[in-house]
Amino acid sequence: MPIFEYKCNECGKEFEELVFGNDSQIKCPDCKSSKTSKMLSVFSASVQSSSGGGGLPCGQGDCSSGGFT
Repeated sequence: MPIFEYKCNECGKEFEELVFGNDSQIKCPDCKSSKTSKMLSVFSASVQSSSGGGGLPCGQGDCSSGGFT
């Protein structure tokens, strides 16, 4: 059951919705309009390399120790 981001074409509200199966009638929680559009979600993923770093660039983690303790 994925969570999708939607935008209401009537009032402009952006919201998230937990979708069960093929639920094509998503309604805006504010104005209750069914004129909504699924938005493209941006996500990030990190991969821990063998050299350490914990998957975070320097400045966001402890680069000198090679990870978190």
